[in-house]
Amino acid sequence: MTKSTNQSWGGRFSEPTDAFVERFTASVDFDQRLAHHDIQGSIAHATMLARVGVLTDAERDAIVAGLDEIDDEIRRGEFPWSVKLEDVHMNIEARLTDKIGITGKKLHTGRSRNDQVATDIRLFLRDEIDIVAAELARLREGLIELADREAETIMPGFTHLQTAQPVTFGHHLLAWQEMLARDHERLLDCRKRVNVMPLGAAALAGTTYPIDRHVTAELLGFERPAENSLDAVSDRDFAIEFTSFASLLLMHMSRMSEELVLWTSAQFDFIDLPDRFCTGSSIMPQKKNPDVPELVRGKSGRVYGHLMGLLTLMKSQPLAYNKDNQEDKEPLFDTLDTVKDCLKAFADMVPAIEAKADSMREAARKGFSTATDLADYLVRKGVAFRDAHEIVGESVAFGIRETKDLSEMTLDELRQFSEVIEADVFEVLTLEGSVAARNHIGGTAPDQVRAAASRARDALKALR
Repeated sequence: MTKSTNQSWGGRFSEPTDAFVERFTASVDFDQRLAHHDIQGSIAHATMLARVGVLTDAERDAIVAGLDEIDDEIRRGEFPWSVKLEDVHMNIEARLTDKIGITGKKLHTGRSRNDQVATDIRLFLRDEIDIVAAELARLREGLIELADREAETIMPGFTHLQTAQPVTFGHHLLAWQEMLARDHERLLDCRKRVNVMPLGAAALAGTTYPIDRHVTAELLGFERPAENSLDAVSDRDFAIEFTSFASLLLMHMSRMSEELVLWTSAQFDFIDLPDRFCTGSSIMPQKKNPDVPELVRGKSGRVYGHLMGLLTLMKSQPLAYNKDNQEDKEPLFDTLDTVKDCLKAFADMVPAIEAKADSMREAARKGFSTATDLADYLVRKGVAFRDAHEIVGESVAFGIRETKDLSEMTLDELRQFSEVIEADVFEVLTLEGSVAARNHIGGTAPDQVRAAASRARDALKALR
C-alpha cells in the first residue's frame, strides 16, 4: 500500500481515489455526530478482546486511555477531522494510532466498519429515544394538567368542522393526550428493537476470532446480540421504524396545531397563546401570528419525506451491506432534531394556553348543539329514535326560521312538534346539562374528565 491510497483499504489499489470521489463518498461531515458512541463501542470491543485473549491487558489499557483522550478532544472541539479518512470510524482509529502507535491498529481486530456503524447508530438512536421520550412525557404532563384545570369549560365539539355537540375543553385536550399516549407506547416499543447489538457480525459473515458477543452486548447495555450476521450489518428497520413513529407523532401534532391556529383566530377566539410563542407582521401592526403551531404543522411534511426516503433507500438492496446505507444517517438525524424541537416547543407552550371560556361557551350555544340531547329525551319518553330524529329535525328547522336555539324556545313552541315534551326538557337543552349527562368512562362530563386525567397520570408514571 502506498501513502497515496487509503490506509484502511488501500492495499489492493494502485492509485489514489479521485478527489471528487473522495469527497462524494465521504461521510465524516455528518457521521462525526456518532463519535461518542463509536468510542463507547470501541472501548467495549477492546475490553472483550482482552477478556478472550486477543489483546493483552496492557494493549487494552492503552487503547481505552487513548480513546478517552480522543473523546475529550472531540467534546472540546479540538479534534482534527479529515475528509480523506472518509468517516468517523477511520478518523478516530487514525488518531488513536497517532497517539499510541501500532497498538491502535489492533483495535479493528474481529470487526468491520459494517457492524461498527450499525452498532454506533443503534447506540446513538437508543440515547436519542430516551431524550424524545422525556420530552414527550413532559408534553403529556402539560396536557393532562391543562385538561384537569379546564374540566368544566364548555366548548362546541365538531364533526366536519360543524358544530355537533357540547363538550368540555378538558375532554378535547385529553383526546390529544390519547394520541400522544399511543405515540409514547410506539416509541418505547421501537426502542426494544433498537436495543439489539450488531457488533461481532464483522463485514457480513462473523469473524474467526474467539469473540464473546454476549460480553460486548452486556458492556454496551444491549438486550442481546443480533442473531444473524447478514441481517445485523444490513438491517435499517429500526431507523425506519423510528421515523415511522416520528411521522405519526408529527401527524398528531399537526392536527393539534391546526386546531390551535383556528382557535387563536378572531373567528373562533377560543384561546390565547402567550406572546413569546407568536410573532407579528411587518406590515399589519394588529397581527399576532401563531408561528409555533404553524411551523410544527409544516414540519410534519419534512418528517414524512424522511420516512419515504428511508423506505426507498432500503427497498431494492440485496444482502448484505451496501454503500447505499450511508444515506440513512442524514434523514434519521434530521428527523430526530425536528421531533425534539417540535416536542420542546409544544411542551413549553401547551401549559401556558389560556382558554377563553366565554367565547367557547357562546360558540357552543350556536348550531343547535343540544339537538341530540332532545332526541335522546324523546326516546326516554317512549318515542322511537327514528321518529325522534325527525321531530328534532323539524324543531331545528323552526329554530333556523325564527333564529332561536332549542333552549330559547318556549314549551309551547317545542310541544308543537311532540306532545310528549314537558317542562323537564329544559334540563337537557342547557349546555351544562348536555355535558353532565355524558357521565360514563370516556365521556365529556367534568367528573369523567378529572377521572380520565387521573388515569392518564398513572399510566404515564407506569411508563417511566
